[in-house]
Formats: sequence, C-alpha cells, structure tokens
Amino acid sequence: MAALLRRRGLLTASSRLRPAGGLRLGHGAARRRRLLVSRLFQPLSLQEGGEEAGEGRPGEPACRSQRLMVQGGLIHPAGPGCYHYLPSAVRAMEKLVRVIDGEMQAVGGQKLNMPSLSPAELWRASARWDHMGRELFRLADRHGKDYCLGPTHEEMVTDLVAAQSNLSYKQLPLRLYQVTRKFRDEPKPRFGLLRSREFYMKDMYTFDASEEAAHCTYGLVCDAYCRVFKALGLRFVQVQAGTGSIGGTMSHEFQLPADIGEDRLAVCPARHFAANMEMISTEQTACPTCGEPLTLTRGIEVGHTFYLGTKYSSVLNAYFYSAENKLQLAEMGCYGLGVTRILAAAIEVLSTEDSIRWPSLIAPYQVCFIPPKKGSKEEKGAPLMECLYEDLAEAAPQLAGDLVLDDRTQLTIGKRLKDANKLGYPYVIIAGKRVCDDPPAFEVWSQNAGEVMFLTREGVIELLSKVQVP
Repeated sequence: MAALLRRRGLLTASSRLRPAGGLRLGHGAARRRRLLVSRLFQPLSLQEGGEEAGEGRPGEPACRSQRLMVQGGLIHPAGPGCYHYLPSAVRAMEKLVRVIDGEMQAVGGQKLNMPSLSPAELWRASARWDHMGRELFRLADRHGKDYCLGPTHEEMVTDLVAAQSNLSYKQLPLRLYQVTRKFRDEPKPRFGLLRSREFYMKDMYTFDASEEAAHCTYGLVCDAYCRVFKALGLRFVQVQAGTGSIGGTMSHEFQLPADIGEDRLAVCPARHFAANMEMISTEQTACPTCGEPLTLTRGIEVGHTFYLGTKYSSVLNAYFYSAENKLQLAEMGCYGLGVTRILAAAIEVLSTEDSIRWPSLIAPYQVCFIPPKKGSKEEKGAPLMECLYEDLAEAAPQLAGDLVLDDRTQLTIGKRLKDANKLGYPYVIIAGKRVCDDPPAFEVWSQNAGEVMFLTREGVIELLSKVQVP
C-alpha cells in the first residue's frame, strides 16, 4: 500500500501510513488540527413537537428551521424565546458576521460596541420609554435608577455622538455599527430564532451633514444589504414599510419570501413596486407604476432601514460645526440586519423537511470526510482518506478549519452519510467501494448542487480548492 501511495503522490515525507484496522490518528500536529465528528459538541435530537422543538410548551407549533436547528444540535432552548447557540451555529453566525463586516466597511462603516444596558433618561428624552410599552425589558439598579435592555440603540449612539462637542462637518459622514445581542419582550415568542426574546443584530447608525448626503448614505447601505443577500444566494425582496416605533420619514424592509413569514407583501411582478401590506390600502390591487396586478405573498423580515432625519439628534443635541462654523443638527439613518434571524430564515427557505441546507458561504463546516467502516473490505482505503484530508488542508488553506472527519467507524457509511445530509455539509467525501480501484476514486456528494461525482485525489483537490469561505 505504501508503494501505491507513493506512486499516486499520496504519501509524503511527513505522512505516516496508519494500520488498516481503523483510524489511528496519532498524537502529533496532524491530530491537533483535525476536526473529528466524535469530538464535536453537536447533540443530535430526533424528538419533535413543542417542548423539544424549542418553545417549552407542548403542542406549540414549530416551523421547519426551528425543528431542524434543534434536532441538528445547532440551538438548544433555554427558556421561552431564549436559546443556547451551540458551536456549529456560532461558526455559521461568525461567518455571516464576516460577510456583513466586509460590506459595512466597504461603505465606510466603523465597528464599535455599545452597552446593552440603556439609561431610561435617554429613552424618556426621545419619548420612547412610554411609546415602546411592554416590549422593553425594564429594570432598576440598587440605587433605584431605571434602565432597559436595548432592543435598538438610536438613543445611545446619538448621545455618544452628541458628547463629541467639537464635531466638524469634515468628520462626516459617520457610519457606526455593531453586532450585539438585542432584547425584546415578545408576548408570544415562537418559531425559534425567527421571533425570539434575545437575538443578535447588526445595527448601523449614520450621521450626515445634509438631507441630501443622508439620502446618499441610505442608498449605499441598501445596496450593501442587497450584496449580502446575493452573496448568500438568498432570494429577497426590498419593500416599502412603515417606520413604527423607530420613527423617521422613510423605511424599507428586506424580506425573504416564505409561507411561514408573518408579513404580508404586495409585489409587482416587474419589480416596479413592493410594499408591506400594512403600508397600502387593501383595495390597491395593481402596481401604481405599470398597472400590473400585484402578487400577494408572505415574507420573513431579515433587514430594515430607516431615514430618521433629526428625530433623535434634535432631542439629544447631536450637533456638528458646518463649513460656516455654525452649529447644525446631524441628519441620521439607522439600518438593521437580523443576524440570527438570517440564519434561521435561510434554513427555512433552503432546507428540505428532514435535512438542513445552508448558504454555502456560511455553512458551519464545508466538507465532511466519511472513511470506511471498521472491518469492511474497503477499510484498507482509510489511509487514503486520511492523506486526502491532510493534502486538502495544505492545498486549500482557507478550508483547513472547515474539514471534518467522521471517525465513528463503528457505524456504516450509510448511517454517517444520512447524518451528514441532515446537517447540511456542502460537500461529503466517502471512501466507498471505488476507493480500492486503480486509481482510487472517492465518492463526492455536492449537496447544494444535488449531484454525486467519483473523483481521484487530484480531482477532489481541484474541485474543493475553489471553495471560498469568509
């Protein structure tokens, strides 16, 4: 076998041929960098229903994404509307944040982090302490001072900018954003991460010197949002929407069409017009631009943008010095992306009833290797699989942390393939019967493309070297 491996270029000076009696992984650097399925904290659950699905109330309706994320060991319920994000979900979320970071920084965004604990006096100044009603999580400290857990940060960021007493027009536009936990006292949290009490959001707040400049910023950020969803391969629609408790004079939502969606949308087939139904009369059935009948659908809101004007800067005194050295109120906008909601919504719209499908860019892991079952005729191909793992990590360093080896060789290949399909690895590589051919061939499942290929070592490396991760 060693001679065969050398002829095929699969055995290098640094590679060691392992005995064929199973995966003998050693204790060196190669072992430390390998990700083994047996060591992943991803507790799979085959239970279904309300309590197990994540709401803590038997019989509570669950949606596809909620059920798949709980069963696949991505999230675990901690209480109504609150979840543990388990390691695979955190990996996907971190990748999504890197995609978002790239687009926010491309439009001049600067990342910061603001406190979750917001003083009540800021919310009283904007009149939202009362207006937000019971949606706010409110608390008082030991001195009797009131606070809330921030569902959004308009007041906080405006107060921060207002504290810069010598802010000049030359420093504008300011485009400040963060990715943090948010809190909302939902009366009926449901559908897992689609409507929860505690969640992650990317929120950007912009400060411009004029209304014209603020509208320019608005367009730039909306375009950046479009690029995020296109990079993820998600079908979305940008719709006119109400400004609600945030306020302002213009607002758009980014929606993923889905039957489970809570928003009702009216969309022109030619894309001339789209709006949340809360914005338009129920009697309006035709596009106001082209006259075509509007298509009614449902959607999951995953992003929201607002032009705020001086709503917050006027009450919290966010001024800057103009070119004429006069104090002038900053024109503001705010822009939210629901990070954890995007994860759940993507799974909702892409997956089958029993298998997760990820946007390839943010899958927790890109490749799952399934070696032969211990004691099978193909077991002598196990060293080939190990060498392929190492060679791919070296040839495609961007994938080094995205390669998982299913070392549960006491299980059949079929059982492990079924698990891999459920968890949504974009690529699954199997050392099956043809690994004993000359030359050896690996079975490669491209999950998102829905095809199976038989490739040599060189073919596998050529295919997967092109895969990009954020």
